Amino acid sequence: MKKSKGILSLVVAAALIALLAFTTVAGFGKGKTGSAENIKLGLDLAGGVSITYQVKDKNPSEEEMRDTIYKLQKRVEQYSTEANVYQEGDDRINIEIPGVSDANAILDELGKPGSLVFQTQDNETVITGSDVKTASARAGEDDMGNKEYSVELDLNEEGTKKFAEATEANVGKPISIIYDGETISSPTVQTAITGGQAYITGNFSYEEAESLASTIRIGGLKLELEELRSNVVGAQLGEQAISTSLKAGAIGLAIVFLFMICVYLLPGLASSLALIIYTGLVLVILNAFNVTLTLPGIAGIILSIGMAVDANVIIFARVREEMSKGKSVRNSLKTGFQKAMSAIVDGNVTTLIAAAVLWFKGSGSVKGFAQTLAIGIIVSMFTALVITRMIVYAFYAVGLRKEKLYYRPRKERKPIDFLGRKKWFFALSLAVVILGFVFMGVNGSKGKGAFAYSLEFEGGTSTNVTFDKDYTIEEIDKEIVPVVEEVTGDANVQTQKVADTNQVIIKTKTLGLDVREALNKALADKFKVDESLITAENISSTISNEMRQDAIMAVIVATIFMLIYIWFRFKDIRFAASAVTALLHDVLVVLTFYAVARISVGNTFIACMLTIVGYSINATIVIFDRIREELRLRSKTTELVDVVNKSITQTLTRSIYTSLTTFVMVAILFVMGVSSIREFALPLMVGIICGAYSSVCITGALWYVMRTKIGKKAAETKKKR
Repeated sequence: MKKSKGILSLVVAAALIALLAFTTVAGFGKGKTGSAENIKLGLDLAGGVSITYQVKDKNPSEEEMRDTIYKLQKRVEQYSTEANVYQEGDDRINIEIPGVSDANAILDELGKPGSLVFQTQDNETVITGSDVKTASARAGEDDMGNKEYSVELDLNEEGTKKFAEATEANVGKPISIIYDGETISSPTVQTAITGGQAYITGNFSYEEAESLASTIRIGGLKLELEELRSNVVGAQLGEQAISTSLKAGAIGLAIVFLFMICVYLLPGLASSLALIIYTGLVLVILNAFNVTLTLPGIAGIILSIGMAVDANVIIFARVREEMSKGKSVRNSLKTGFQKAMSAIVDGNVTTLIAAAVLWFKGSGSVKGFAQTLAIGIIVSMFTALVITRMIVYAFYAVGLRKEKLYYRPRKERKPIDFLGRKKWFFALSLAVVILGFVFMGVNGSKGKGAFAYSLEFEGGTSTNVTFDKDYTIEEIDKEIVPVVEEVTGDANVQTQKVADTNQVIIKTKTLGLDVREALNKALADKFKVDESLITAENISSTISNEMRQDAIMAVIVATIFMLIYIWFRFKDIRFAASAVTALLHDVLVVLTFYAVARISVGNTFIACMLTIVGYSINATIVIFDRIREELRLRSKTTELVDVVNKSITQTLTRSIYTSLTTFVMVAILFVMGVSSIREFALPLMVGIICGAYSSVCITGALWYVMRTKIGKKAAETKKKR
């Protein structure tokens, strides 16, 4: 790179930093387009709309309630992946949608739940609303090139079969769509529809098409519902929660910058500038794609900043190795980036596969987590392989070429005999996992449950209290919550303030009659509340069985796809099998921590476990990439055990540095964050330590054991020895 190009690159980098800073802080125009304050926030940070529906059917069954709740959950995700749908009492369903403030608009768009049927001219019912998977408005062009709008229907398997038979028998005749006894559309069948996808066309405006689609969507419920009440609710957490999390992020980022500069000198400065660009790009993309950000989401972004350091550490470790061999700075930079490419790409693509599967197969918070994870991975790869490279080459081009700016000579580390201690490592891991299962069994037998499930998993009691004054969120946290915790014995109380009223909704674990009465009395004594105005209802979990099944299935499918990718890239299924085994190990160790420490298992639990999965597989890929490289260079006299020990030792610095920077980010969150953030951060710290341990002590040893004990190459290895 010429000096003029180097100067231009630095100017471009500086301009990009300035542009991103201006965009995220101030934004453009009156609406502050692109600013961080316009990012859609979750119910815990910004509040939203709470709508309660009453079931019109008498004595609805549990199956009907579950099916209706699940379908509503899928539909409200169009507003936010963090929307919650749960049962209240025996025959009510509550919907909470973050980031909106107009309940009437949501009710209009969602539609009025009722019965929906498709009937022929002979009043024969073809399909019902439950046969329709989804309905949506679509824009297109007619034969003359004019814009037209239609409604697209996707049918389930049973509906596809019935609709194919009906349309085949009724070509040229109308099939009416009847909602609550009223015909809302009577499209004429043009041809037999056998593929399960149908289009309703007509002289629609977009609003008319969307209205018809929303009516069909809501009509697919098993139960008929009517609106009981709707409220605008305030944030579950106060502004203090956001400000402390942001301060923690800024402090953590500053520490990471200093660390990278002190350890990697000028390349460390380049990576720090790239991380600033990374942070800005992530915030802008969150805004552009309308991603709903919750408090765990903020923690996830801060965590991803720590993980983004990993790619730079891999690159600079390679550059150092090349310079230690006596190569020039220029050649070392070129070779370092080239050799780091495969580990960075494989590690990030593997995690990206997991994010894609979680997005398509998951629901609720799992889908929201997948969005944030995918954005972080893509931007991380871009900044490491493009921005960091551009800046570090620009430094070199403008004349900063002295070796001491890029490298401090140090004594080469001799290979450590990790495999010689593999039996101790395996025994320790097995003991910890067994300990976890023992604690789960003991806690379960005592009636406490294998884990300390929060109300998101087990449901609980929702108490609506009307106070004599309008409390702020901060006042609720400081004055009311401690009283509720003391009476109920619940350390995970959730509160919401109903806008423009003195009402506060208090959610706790399920309370018996005695505890409810004790709570009512305590609130009356402490805050002069009229007990007659206190109402309480049992509520179901916000994470339904179907959502849990979606999450489990998504993780299983993601694991299978990751296994296939690693197998394809490394040409040996034993790499894939040992990687997945190590991943399972890390998950089980963190589960042990949840069981022993009785950390609350709630919404953040899912995000925590998924983060650990992504973190673990990424760390494993780096070591396997080095083993793959060393195997190509291996001489006939080199023992396999020496190859593995050398590879682990060569990547040891990367393992320590990446784990340390990520741990620091999360540890600061734990120290400065509110209680819900701490419950997210503490298991993550355990997961980070466990991930570092397994990548160094377990994965290489597992692969070695499989390589020497299983398959054709195992026999070849034995012959060589």
